[in-house]
Amino acid sequence: MNTTKKLKTKLFLTACLFGILTMAGCAKEDVVTDYVPENYLKESTLIDFSIETLNHVPDNPHPTLSVPTYLTRIKDNYFIVDCYHNQVIYNDNLSEPLYEWSVMTQDLSLPHTVASDGTVYMIDDTERNRILIMEESTNVNGVPVFIPTQEFTEIGDRPHYVIYHEETDTFYAWSSESGEMFLFRRPDDDTRMYLTEIRSIPSLAGIYVRSFTIIEDSVYFVSGNSSIIEAKLSTFEIKKEYPVPSELAGMVQLTPIGDYYYITISTDVTGNQDYATMIRTKNLDGLINGDYEDVYENFIGGGTPYYITNVDDTWYLTEHRLPGHSIWSFKVTDNEITDVKTLY
Repeated sequence: MNTTKKLKTKLFLTACLFGILTMAGCAKEDVVTDYVPENYLKESTLIDFSIETLNHVPDNPHPTLSVPTYLTRIKDNYFIVDCYHNQVIYNDNLSEPLYEWSVMTQDLSLPHTVASDGTVYMIDDTERNRILIMEESTNVNGVPVFIPTQEFTEIGDRPHYVIYHEETDTFYAWSSESGEMFLFRRPDDDTRMYLTEIRSIPSLAGIYVRSFTIIEDSVYFVSGNSSIIEAKLSTFEIKKEYPVPSELAGMVQLTPIGDYYYITISTDVTGNQDYATMIRTKNLDGLINGDYEDVYENFIGGGTPYYITNVDDTWYLTEHRLPGHSIWSFKVTDNEITDVKTLY
């Protein structure tokens, strides 16, 4: 049996373990097809796990969050990436106290985001230059559990931001300090992940870039070098560059909401967090001339806003440096920020 066949057999038998109650129907000769995407660069490494993993869902051991970076909902659960606690936690009720949340994984070093296509879950393991892939199952007590099944190592330099893009059926993982984007895909009938492309923006190599944003056929990089770069999503050919003032240089994320682009700022060009804020503008070309509105006062201000995410009609903002205000929720109605609440 060749190496690929062995790995597929291992993954299939692992999937059988997930089912627990239907293991009797899983035989080695039933291994899934040999389908592999054409011209892939690398296939995932499969991860061994103990059967005890299925029977033990640890509770969150921390009463507070430590630099949360990302909040999202995937299917029935909310997920918080608790960066400085090196973990991702989840709960089906956002209003539950943190000690009621369960731990998805703690096998991470300063993670930043989690993304899913509804079947596999991808997490950036930033300080290990690793991408971790997990899959959902249910243990014998009917409790949802998440199992680490695959990984990719040596993924750029500090992978920092991962999304699943439904239109291209692709996971995009950004290496925050090498100017590289890693594209991962899988067959429709298999959970095995493949690295299929690496695209790059050479001018961003060595520049700290915290995120990217896909809008229609463009991808935007808040580049960290006093500009926003717009590139073609299909090729990464640069279409346009929007300069920003030095006080906005340390951008975190660009998010279109209503008629505006909202941009979270971590530092100025010197790395000073005293300039941390959140602004919005209708015209990226006007940023360099001060054509923007500071909206951070809606969130008290004084902290460092990070990523913005959306669930249904509500937006969520993660933040650090401000004790007692690490995740906010808010709504935007007719371009007015409303219903601002502190969650954690």
